[in-house]
Amino acid sequence: QLQASGGGLVQAGGSLRLSCTASGRTVTYAVGWFRQAPGKEREFVAVINWIVGSTFYADSVTGRFTISRDNAKNTVYLQMNSLKPDDTAVYYCAASKKRWTTDSNSYDYWGQGTLVTVSS
Repeated sequence: QLQASGGGLVQAGGSLRLSCTASGRTVTYAVGWFRQAPGKEREFVAVINWIVGSTFYADSVTGRFTISRDNAKNTVYLQMNSLKPDDTAVYYCAASKKRWTTDSNSYDYWGQGTLVTVSS
């Protein structure tokens, strides 16, 4: 029900925009982006409240990443600027039916992930 796209290979300092599109009747309160680098645990990146648009970011991406939504297209975007090699990971979007949270355990639906590779 969630389709993530937009990953790819980019040089350090470059930009990418990820998209997360919901299909079907997905009841959504918030959509979050998470990432998992090789050998590391999955970590929170950003979250947006689907209704009012409130956002919150991990400290590591604040000022560089922007999460936004297009309700008409059922799509959430993650604009990533000033990318660093440490941003290399598989990025997942997820939807929560009830909570606006950084806790991945509170999310009900997950996309398949899209790989972002940042070269130095």
